[in-house]
Amino acid sequence: MQLPWWWELGDPCAWTGQGRGTRRMSPATTGTFLLTVYTIFSKVHSDRNVYPSAGVLFVHVLEREYFKGEFPPYPKPGEISNDPITFNTNLMGYPDRPGWLRYIQRTPYSDGVLYGSPTAENVGKPTVIEITAYNRRTFETARHNLIINIMSAEDFPLPYQAEFFIKNMNVEEMLASEVLGDFLGAVKNVWQPERLNAINITSALDRGGRVPLPINDMKEGVYVMVGADVPFSSCLREVENPQNQLRCSQEMEPVITCDKKFRTQFYIDWCKISLVDKTKQVSTYQEVIRGEGILPDGGEYKPPSDSLKSRDYYTDFLVTLAVPSAVALVLFLILAYIMCCRREGVEKRNMQTPDIQLVHHSAIQKSTKELRDMSKNREIAWPLSTLPVFHPVTGEIIPPLHTDNYESTNMPLMQTQQMNLPHQTQIPQQQTTGKWYS
Repeated sequence: MQLPWWWELGDPCAWTGQGRGTRRMSPATTGTFLLTVYTIFSKVHSDRNVYPSAGVLFVHVLEREYFKGEFPPYPKPGEISNDPITFNTNLMGYPDRPGWLRYIQRTPYSDGVLYGSPTAENVGKPTVIEITAYNRRTFETARHNLIINIMSAEDFPLPYQAEFFIKNMNVEEMLASEVLGDFLGAVKNVWQPERLNAINITSALDRGGRVPLPINDMKEGVYVMVGADVPFSSCLREVENPQNQLRCSQEMEPVITCDKKFRTQFYIDWCKISLVDKTKQVSTYQEVIRGEGILPDGGEYKPPSDSLKSRDYYTDFLVTLAVPSAVALVLFLILAYIMCCRREGVEKRNMQTPDIQLVHHSAIQKSTKELRDMSKNREIAWPLSTLPVFHPVTGEIIPPLHTDNYESTNMPLMQTQQMNLPHQTQIPQQQTTGKWYS
């Protein structure tokens, strides 16, 4: 991120607006912009001290060009190197930064930016930020300290605060001094305050927004909060009209008369604007009435002293293991007795089984065996399973009705009784000589 030369020299009045028309900063606007602190690392190898004000936007740029000269091989004068460099920032003695301070670096080839709004709780307390630069090509590192001395502001906080959502900007683009200066100038033309400060800048991603698609140069969006010392103008109040509220509920763009003053550079979502009047806010503190369900105040917590006696947990450990183990052993012995010592056996089972059931079971086994043998050789005699094996009443075994040399192909599957029943039609049978008889 390149800052204009007049900002490094500390003379905002020297800006002539080249490349942006013929706009020139007025003295009042210059005082407003000076409240936003912009600092850049100096070329001196020492700690850097900055003095931001509480409640005013603080921006600190980490320049890659400064750290390039600290990584070997050291470039010669006039030599240009473009090594990828990333930064890691943290509060000294802690793994992360303070809650009010944020950091962003889009790519290793762009500058890093520390930004945020210091709180009044940190006034008078030096905040030391460790900045570690990593050269991603040579894997060299360089470390510097940034000492932030937060000063108290006379008019902190400003009584009237407005938060705008800019859809066509990313946070690192909005942090540029010239872009933020143009936005504050447009707000001042609409609001007409005597004092106007940039309070905070937040990326839409930090508010739950989605990452935009990489098409049509879409931006993430950024929230910008500003504060002033005069009430809101009628233009800013237009968004509270019932007609505009209805259009916002229907996801339509409201009609704002002063939108054209921003439209040339900033696309503002007026449905997401937030107006806060600190003068009308009533304290929400309520005295706690102690009653049922509220414990009395017990004072501060007093931890136990170091003179406590040590306790032996060996007995508890044995009891914890012995009782479950004994129960499991008893259950195992009972199960083993039932499974091994209470078996009846095959002989006892056969003695208690009727003979007819045993004959049926034996016949099924023989039939199964014969069927398995037939699957191996299909030229054997008819199986015995097709013949009656036992008498249906007495259960006695019946010998086979044919001998081994009997032609098996003429054996019917079932033996029918020759009975001369009335009204029975006899089926003609074929003799071996080829004649038919009835």
